[in-house]
Amino acid sequence: MKLSKFKYKLPDELIALYPTPNRDESRLMVVHQDTGKIEHKTFKDIIEYFGEDDVLVFNDTKVFPARLYGNKEKTGAEIEVFLLRELNQEQRLWDVLVDPARKIRIGNKLYFGENETLVAEVIDNTTSRGRTLRFLYDGPYDEFKKTLYSLGETPLPKFIKRKVEPEDAERYQTIFARNEGAVAAPTAGLHFSRELMKRLEIKGSRFAFVTLQVGLGNFRSVDVEDLTKHKMDSEQIVITGEAADIINKGKDNKKKICAVGTTVMRTLESSVSTYGHVKPFEGWTNKFIFPPYDFSVANCMISNFHLPYSTLLMMTAAFGGYDLVMKAYKTAVKEKYRFGIYGDAMLII
Repeated sequence: MKLSKFKYKLPDELIALYPTPNRDESRLMVVHQDTGKIEHKTFKDIIEYFGEDDVLVFNDTKVFPARLYGNKEKTGAEIEVFLLRELNQEQRLWDVLVDPARKIRIGNKLYFGENETLVAEVIDNTTSRGRTLRFLYDGPYDEFKKTLYSLGETPLPKFIKRKVEPEDAERYQTIFARNEGAVAAPTAGLHFSRELMKRLEIKGSRFAFVTLQVGLGNFRSVDVEDLTKHKMDSEQIVITGEAADIINKGKDNKKKICAVGTTVMRTLESSVSTYGHVKPFEGWTNKFIFPPYDFSVANCMISNFHLPYSTLLMMTAAFGGYDLVMKAYKTAVKEKYRFGIYGDAMLII
């Protein structure tokens, strides 16, 4: 499967800059794998497709305010620092990306906040853009973390060409987010409101929560034509025994197992027994799923409309079938569905 197969024409105006006023009122395209039929609905209509003991699997990761703006010592040049992950709590070490990278060298100090509230020192160059920073902060850890996050902003991806607004802190987060560590939201989960979850619960649907700490690799462009040569970034995942039991019971009873988003699908496929059961797991995954691929666990999937050439589109096409998914995307462009993280959703069933 080649990269060029995932090109399609996406007009800029179809990339959603803002979410819908209510989470569950974005549009929903329903794609039926057996017949190829495509339906146009509102997201809250998803309740029509799930019943007693069907299982919806959610990613409960929590996004933290990962983007900071600081100034370089002496020159005062503005530097954007993107926090990727904490490396050492005690030493205040963080793995970060810096932009512009060429100006930052080992030993440089960076200042954050109006009164230089936080100071960091560059202690390692890991890649062309990656660095390790040590934050020079003597107070208690909780105080440091609070200060760091107060200076950061919601890390909307660069293709959302607008300033971050206060509302983004809440809307770029699912209502069930609890395990902090992601720098991007599991976007399919953003459509679920408390009311919709309650209504699904009343119908008897079951919920299982797994965690994948979404990294920037989700937005990284694929730069090889032969997809077998692309390497995904590693991301941390947790599947608890409780979540595995709920999913496996649903599977044994031939119920719907719905992966809410590509991150959930990748998590489930990263820990599967030979019998197609999910195994409890805590560790890392760099699984890259593209067509053709045999899925072991989920039999339906909710996903947003992803950008051309993205690994997220490749996984969606692997699950729904390349021809059917690309046809659905063509329809979505024609019908002016909204694309990207704040866009509309697709249910492949």
